[in-house]
Amino acid sequence: MVQLPIIFEDEEYLAINKPAGVLVHKTPLEKDPEALFAVQILEEQVGYKVYPLHRIDRPTTGVLLFGKSSKAASILQPQFFENTIKKYYVAVVRGYLPEAHGLIDQPLAKDMKFSLQEARTEYWELGSCEVPYVSSDRYTTSRYSLVKAYPHTGRMHQIRRHFAHLRHYIIGDTTHGDNKQNNFFASKFQLANMLLHAWELNFIQPFSNQALTITADIPDHFKKTMVDLSLSGEELSNHSF
Repeated sequence: MVQLPIIFEDEEYLAINKPAGVLVHKTPLEKDPEALFAVQILEEQVGYKVYPLHRIDRPTTGVLLFGKSSKAASILQPQFFENTIKKYYVAVVRGYLPEAHGLIDQPLAKDMKFSLQEARTEYWELGSCEVPYVSSDRYTTSRYSLVKAYPHTGRMHQIRRHFAHLRHYIIGDTTHGDNKQNNFFASKFQLANMLLHAWELNFIQPFSNQALTITADIPDHFKKTMVDLSLSGEELSNHSF
């Protein structure tokens, strides 16, 4: 039986470090009979019904928060709508970013096909590198950056689409990324996953009024790639890569 790593739990809530390839919950669009769903796995694991409070993409890893009752979920849910919950991600992207700290303010189509909605992603460069490998036809070396990202809004695939808009594609993103880069990382570093991780979640526990921070360790494939690229970031210095 598949087990999900529980990284936080109190009387009302629990959080997991979601592995890559796991969907949050069942959807009619998913036809794969082998698909894994976090809600179903977690309910079998803990023995009671859980209520997901937000979603992260299937290839994205990291913090995923659940209510242990419908009451707990409904009381916390407004914090997501009011943008008082802070969600920070880390990613490896192609190239050097234009500035160490920036804001991507680019409207995105709802569900990628309807009218535009405002969308803003703040980012910080945590590290960068240049490696002596050819990943495209234009250059004899390749450059990459480790970034922290904070989505001020919550649009579908927002971080992935925003970095694609800048042409600083997230490595391993097969939907919005750069296939040449993805193929290079697959062949050179045996990377089969996307390098986007929901690293930290900050919120006010509504029952205790306590400020909580939940941090999810970076997965092994991400750590290995950072070692392969000799990337490091001071703000992640408390984590062992």
